[in-house]
Amino acid sequence: MKQFKPMLFSDLKRYNGNQFAKDLIAGIIVAIIALPLSIALAIASGVSPEAGIYTAIIAGFITAFFGGSSVQISGPTAAFATIVAGIVAKSGTEGLALATVMAGVMLIIMGLLKFGNLIKFIPYTITTGFTAGIAVTLVIGQLKDFFGVTYASGEAPIETMEKLTAFFESIASVNPQAILVGAVCLAILFIWPKIYDKIPASLLAVAAGIIMVKGFGMNVNTIGDLYSVSRALPAFSLPSFSIEGMIAIFPDAFTIALLAGIESLLSCVVADGMVGKKHRSNAELVGQGLGNISSALFGGIPATGAIARTAANVKNGGRTPIAGMIHAVVLLLVLVILMPYAAWIPMPAIAAILISVAYNMCQWRQFVSLTKTSPKSDITVLVITFLLTVVFDLVVAIELGLVMACFLFMRRMSNETKIESWRYIEQEKGPDSIDLKKVSKHISVYELSGPLFFAVANEITRIETKPYTKCVILRMHAVPSVDTDALRMLSEFVTGCSKKGITVVMSHVNAQPMRAMHKSGLYDLVKKENFCHDIDAALARGEELK
Repeated sequence: MKQFKPMLFSDLKRYNGNQFAKDLIAGIIVAIIALPLSIALAIASGVSPEAGIYTAIIAGFITAFFGGSSVQISGPTAAFATIVAGIVAKSGTEGLALATVMAGVMLIIMGLLKFGNLIKFIPYTITTGFTAGIAVTLVIGQLKDFFGVTYASGEAPIETMEKLTAFFESIASVNPQAILVGAVCLAILFIWPKIYDKIPASLLAVAAGIIMVKGFGMNVNTIGDLYSVSRALPAFSLPSFSIEGMIAIFPDAFTIALLAGIESLLSCVVADGMVGKKHRSNAELVGQGLGNISSALFGGIPATGAIARTAANVKNGGRTPIAGMIHAVVLLLVLVILMPYAAWIPMPAIAAILISVAYNMCQWRQFVSLTKTSPKSDITVLVITFLLTVVFDLVVAIELGLVMACFLFMRRMSNETKIESWRYIEQEKGPDSIDLKKVSKHISVYELSGPLFFAVANEITRIETKPYTKCVILRMHAVPSVDTDALRMLSEFVTGCSKKGITVVMSHVNAQPMRAMHKSGLYDLVKKENFCHDIDAALARGEELK
């Protein structure tokens, strides 16, 4: 049961005042970083600014308490922004709450079924492709606010390509003052961390944007112009549950659960490398599930592990879940005291923050490196996953990406599988003859190598026999595994040989193929005496069958 035990309970056993001081500092710093990001991501998701703070508070605290990582910081992330915006536009905030609760339940079930280790079966090309795709969709979604563009009356595009089209159709309404504010904020976000990284660049960018707009009376939209900002504490609200509603929202809930699971576990893996400590993947899934359910019940949006905030936590000394819980408490105090001033933040500043987040998450260097160094099949999966994420959505990208990766992997494996006959060379005296086996004319020997599975099972039919053949030896030391199709073809081959009076002898059968042969009945069909531990024993058995 240790794999389901929250990491908090283990870390508290050796907790002390010195570590609390480090966690306190880390928690406060991460809260300062999370504040503008949470507001920006809430707006990008199509919900009220305070919803992002609610998410960071509720999900951040619950996931830290019940999760399987010592240093993970959870909250709203850029990966969810376009997905959540689509759900809100289609089903409203009530539909989003229901989808998030359902996703939380799915995550808990995934954890209890020990799906945490399945993250290793998602290829790096797919995670890189959809991460880069999400970054591009996030940037496209910010073009309107960064350039101060005004869409035609009643136009509210949802899909990424629709947003791009609407932006170019309204390009004539560009606001130069908005561009100036956005450019200054973006410059701060990229340049300031290289000068002094102790003060979060996003906080400075927000301050600079407010000073420019308020101090110089610039005609630029602020959060207060477009949204009502409240400092009210999150209130409990239970979404309405119905069979019809749950069925309708199920695909969206599955998308949230899938992305939350993948991103959280990837963040945990990154954090493990930074602190030299292994997380509990199944406990983390359960913690993320509880965090998402709680977030939805208190007016928040979907949450997941945030790699950037987790890295900031580690960098500033956080080593236990206490830091994540402190970060949530600090944000709660900020919500009550300072939230009304969020109405002053210019929309281009919000757009600049999200563009910088997209740049940092896009992994363009890894993307380019993969296109230069990977096999063509992997490059195909990478590029198509990226394009599908941008043009369609994440679920389509992951589903088709995994299908493509599986097919291309099977193709590579089928190319490695070979069934070849031994070449028969007239024995001659000489130094080379010591490496040759003496094989009687009535014996045929075939080398089988590589996995025998459905894609290559028909290769077994290529095994030929002569009228004088009495024994066929199948040398299987290089066959790591077999599946049902291969077993069926082998059974048909053995049965066909038996009708011709030919005995099939198998040499050096590995563990998995041997278990499969016992279970399928092929072992009894071949007979115990015709299984030999090496080729010499198999040849000796063949000599007995003249």
